[in-house]
Amino acid sequence: SQMMREIATPTMLHDGSGWGALAGMTAAVMAEAGFTGAPAVTVEAVEAAAFWQDLGQDWQVLKQYIKPYPTCRWAHAAVDAARELCEAHGLTADDVVEVRIRSFDYALELWPGMPDTTSKAQYALPFPVAVMIVHGRIGLEHVSGAGLSDGEVARLVARTKLIRAPHLQARYPEGRWAEVELVLGDGRVVGSGEVHARGGPERPFSESDIVGKYMEFAAPVLGLMRAAGLRDAVLGLAEGKPFSEVARFLYDPV
Repeated sequence: SQMMREIATPTMLHDGSGWGALAGMTAAVMAEAGFTGAPAVTVEAVEAAAFWQDLGQDWQVLKQYIKPYPTCRWAHAAVDAARELCEAHGLTADDVVEVRIRSFDYALELWPGMPDTTSKAQYALPFPVAVMIVHGRIGLEHVSGAGLSDGEVARLVARTKLIRAPHLQARYPEGRWAEVELVLGDGRVVGSGEVHARGGPERPFSESDIVGKYMEFAAPVLGLMRAAGLRDAVLGLAEGKPFSEVARFLYDPV
């Protein structure tokens, strides 16, 4: 498939919902303003009827996932499993001598080694798990520049085993699961059990989680004051505040 070609050859092209949402909103606004078009088979066909019966009641946008990490979603369950193991047992990278990852088939197709480009870093599996174990987080600095030659991360990537898990494959695509085991220098092996990736309806983020992610990525680019102003303006939309406040922080000169 085209999607798996992207996985095998990581590039700057990615799938996502943003452009579809923009096209849909643009069409709605244009129709409201009187722009005409032919009847849409995607609306009027009998096969499509079920998709429109709950219009305005069931918001599909709430069923999307929000990525906590700047990497492929397929890797997130393993990253979360490693994070939770380190937190639960008070582990650091110095404690770990081997990493074992079990997950669904597509996840195991992600880049298996140390990436040499940011595109490969975003479509890798052992790499983001190792970054989480070493640094306790995955930021932009870890998937670009000097982060691609981090010696401690490279050590763990080289000591990672990827293991196919039929029981987790059977639950894909409805779920994205992984299990991680860490072999420790003292001989112990600690396991996560089955872990689902965070950020979707299965394990949703709180509003503070979402706002925290936004501020982490926006503040270095927009500056703290502008990022905070935009945050407050967007949250204010739910209270009926005007979009002009959002536009001011988006478009006015810095």
